[in-house]
Amino acid sequence: MKDLFGKAILDYQTQNEPEDLITETSISEADEMSVAYLFRNYDEMPRIEQKALQMANGRILDVGCGAGSHSLYLQNERKLDVTSIDISPNAIKACQLRGLKKAKVQDVMTLENEKFDTILLLMNGAGMCGKLKNISKFLQKLKSLLNKGGQILVDSSDIIYMFDEDEDGGKWIPTDVDYYGEVIFDIQYKGEKEDSFNWMYIDYNTLQNAVHANGSQCELVLEGEHYDYLAKIH
Repeated sequence: MKDLFGKAILDYQTQNEPEDLITETSISEADEMSVAYLFRNYDEMPRIEQKALQMANGRILDVGCGAGSHSLYLQNERKLDVTSIDISPNAIKACQLRGLKKAKVQDVMTLENEKFDTILLLMNGAGMCGKLKNISKFLQKLKSLLNKGGQILVDSSDIIYMFDEDEDGGKWIPTDVDYYGEVIFDIQYKGEKEDSFNWMYIDYNTLQNAVHANGSQCELVLEGEHYDYLAKIH
């Protein structure tokens, strides 16, 4: 992993001539993303993220924390105990420079011997399991990190709208994927290209079914303007 996403975050934090990230997926054209967006404050966040931050309580684990904006709000404004993890060493370095007290390079799947009251998976955090077939293992792992009565707050999107319709109103879904929410991501930064990786957008019904199959409850908290939603798993 070249950690280009993290490099962009660290460049922005240290004012080292940051440039836009170029992201492309197997179902969408190349798109420029401003790194500044990852440094947004609470007022600039979408309503779904604000709601999740209001609902977070107790000891919190922010999974895939990126530039750490959600964690910073919880630590500084709400005075909560937050552990922020990401697999990107550069992103974690930026988080530490921003003043996060408990930011560490860590893959959630190998996190052991810790328990939390709230686990945050924001900015489509469930997508990090890559493919739908991995979701049970992912949910079981998260469940093992929860205190009794704990909650997982996750946002995602139903990307069915990105597919073309046929004459009957059905959708043209590519036959080479097991689930239409699975995409392959490519990232470029300052002329360098990251290795392609799997990512997944999960619609609410599919998430709910997977959660129920793993013995937990799932509720829809909020729907956004663009096929996105916030769910609570408990």
